[in-house]
Amino acid sequence: MKSWKSIIWAVMLSVTLPLGLVYWHTSLFTCLLLGVWTAAALALSLYYNRRHYEEELHIQEKTLQQAANRTLNHHRHDWMNDLQVLYGYIQLGKPDKSVQCVERIKERIALDSRISKLGIPSLVFYLHSFRTYSSTLELEVQIEEGLQLDDKLTPGRGDELTSVIMQTVRAYQYSGMVSQGDTRTLRLGFIQDKGDILISFESRGEHGNPELLQGQIYNIVQGKIMKAEQSKPGEAYVELRVPLEM
Repeated sequence: MKSWKSIIWAVMLSVTLPLGLVYWHTSLFTCLLLGVWTAAALALSLYYNRRHYEEELHIQEKTLQQAANRTLNHHRHDWMNDLQVLYGYIQLGKPDKSVQCVERIKERIALDSRISKLGIPSLVFYLHSFRTYSSTLELEVQIEEGLQLDDKLTPGRGDELTSVIMQTVRAYQYSGMVSQGDTRTLRLGFIQDKGDILISFESRGEHGNPELLQGQIYNIVQGKIMKAEQSKPGEAYVELRVPLEM
């Protein structure tokens, strides 16, 4: 980053050389030299800017591909575990357990479908990939059947909502104390409440200071499209209300 900026500055400052010549001795030659030098400096600056942008885009694309691969591998591992358990119950001749296992698989498929139907790409990717990044917090997602957000929020508003949700989950993740090897569960709910979208955060686990946590969340939503509401004082429970009529 520093070397790239240094090159740009060096190229632009080099224009002072022909500019000094024009100031010292104005002639057709020095004026032409200044024009050609300035054009070359601008061309080099644009070239390095474009090259830097392409490199940044390549890094972001590679990072996204790696994150997607981790998510797919994690989901594949979960499906393999479920199938192995189901196969074991079938081999042992336990139809009741097999049915229960199939129901759990159906519930997971239904949840994955409801997450995908939310329609905000950044939010969908975050919810699907959360398990691959967090080891101290388990996210239990509950979504009202048929809820879609892409037709209710603009892409910019949708990305802003994703950012607020990510920051709020992070606030829960790093609040309170967790024993080594233990995990907390955060229930994240999405429902439509009349003309608004209501997103609830309910933590299962000890929190040293719920009021401090709520204060952090109020700061996160300050100036955003949604507002934070507290209906259970003294508990680590917060609701975000997103108005749809804006």
